[in-house]
Amino acid sequence: RVGYVPQEPAFSADASVEAVVTAAVMDADVADPAERALRVAKALSRADFADLTARVGALSGGGVKRLAIARELARAPDVLLLDEPTNHLDVEGIIWLEELLRGQPLAYLVVSHDRWFLERAANRMIEINRAYPSGLFETVGRYSEFLARRDDALREHAAYQETLANRVRREIEWLRRGPKARTTKQQARVGTASRLIEELAVATERGTERRVAIDFTASGRRTQRLVVATALGKALGGRTIVDGIDLVLSPGMRLGLLGPNGSGKTTLLRLLAGALAPDRGTVQHADDLRVSHFDQHRAGLDPTMPLRRALAPEGDTVVYLGRALHVAAWAKRFLFQPERLGMPVGQLSGGERARVHLARLMLHPADLLLLDEPTNDLDIPTLENLEESLEEFPGAVVLVTHDRFLLERVATELLALDGRGGVERFADLAQWEDAHRAPAPAVRADGGPREAVARVIAGPKRLGYRERQEWESMEDRILAAESALAECQAALTDPAVAADSAEVARRYAAAEAARHSVEALYSRWAELDAKQH
Repeated sequence: RVGYVPQEPAFSADASVEAVVTAAVMDADVADPAERALRVAKALSRADFADLTARVGALSGGGVKRLAIARELARAPDVLLLDEPTNHLDVEGIIWLEELLRGQPLAYLVVSHDRWFLERAANRMIEINRAYPSGLFETVGRYSEFLARRDDALREHAAYQETLANRVRREIEWLRRGPKARTTKQQARVGTASRLIEELAVATERGTERRVAIDFTASGRRTQRLVVATALGKALGGRTIVDGIDLVLSPGMRLGLLGPNGSGKTTLLRLLAGALAPDRGTVQHADDLRVSHFDQHRAGLDPTMPLRRALAPEGDTVVYLGRALHVAAWAKRFLFQPERLGMPVGQLSGGERARVHLARLMLHPADLLLLDEPTNDLDIPTLENLEESLEEFPGAVVLVTHDRFLLERVATELLALDGRGGVERFADLAQWEDAHRAPAPAVRADGGPREAVARVIAGPKRLGYRERQEWESMEDRILAAESALAECQAALTDPAVAADSAEVARRYAAAEAARHSVEALYSRWAELDAKQH
């Protein structure tokens, strides 16, 4: 059995999360209703869906991705294929996925540009690249081991290419002397020279890596306080997003923003840019501050606009670093061939649209870069180039990304938002992860300790972040499920419906589903308990 999680999962917007997973289990030919209900409840519980009636249309992009993963796991596949599974997930969601996959009794094949995820979740790497004679390079081990072995392989290729070039040089010199190929030996040498020249051309072509040339330029200002935010507060939809943030952005500072989806990272970017007014506090910009903003939704790119106009808005040339460049030359810098310049932007892939957006940003010298998920759809060589450019950028950078490799390499400081106005500062990702491993204290609604749970929860050191959250909410979820079961059983004994067989059947099915839900929760609780001992 093979499961598949596509890059962009598609579900009916009106379907409930329970209906989606139930349909998948039924497709897997699970005949026993109890087994079906258990599989559905377990899959949704692992994917952190507390409300089984939640509609797909109300889910975030990360929620849809988690639902797609839950659906495939409920089918109990032997092999699971995942295409860019970390897209749309926040950092906590990616950590959840790593732990989930490592705990599954199955083989999985992942296509991903998330290098930190590959390091933690995969034990074998395959890179498809024309630089290798066979078209691919394969190693056993983590991503870091793959990088070391690939570096060795490319060094060997470079040495081979240099040796080959020396041989070709000698053969060309011999050919230039104009020897008459009268003998069999001379004829063979002419043939060998031709073969070596062709072999060198192929090796050179393979060894030439095509990379996007990213280089952000700064305005060169010497102001040390580019943006000063004081007691910053903002609420949206009645919910406090940021509350009392004090922040100073200076040249050379690269601030990474962390937090779950919906925690306010994009809102904070807009506040710092001056695109959104705060409810409380102030945001002061240096005079004539130049801000470049990378929008994760690629706003400003009209899908009907030709690629030529998207890359060169003012005509057939662009001015970069004081030099005029023809649009065709500018396009090649971002791996677009001239014959594609007439293509509408809407026909480009996600990665190509991201490259267009980066090209447009590079035309404007900036003091401050605000980057909202710039890594989405970018391949690894482009990510590496982006990292180098950000490290060398002399202005300030505020970065929202789920790419932990990028954060670890680029960010000089991390700011974590909890979505309720709370903010914590961290020096690096390791410090942030340590803080998130520490179990939160469990409390009752009246503020006292939850005694029944506290005895079992003491020190869940072997649980991951998502599992710990699930563990701490388990008692409340079981109580709610048992309450729902009691209501269903009471409704089943109502004399008013005794003569209505259809209604009795419906209520019986509801009671059975509620019972299976309770059993599944207890089973999951026992499973989590076993992981700690």
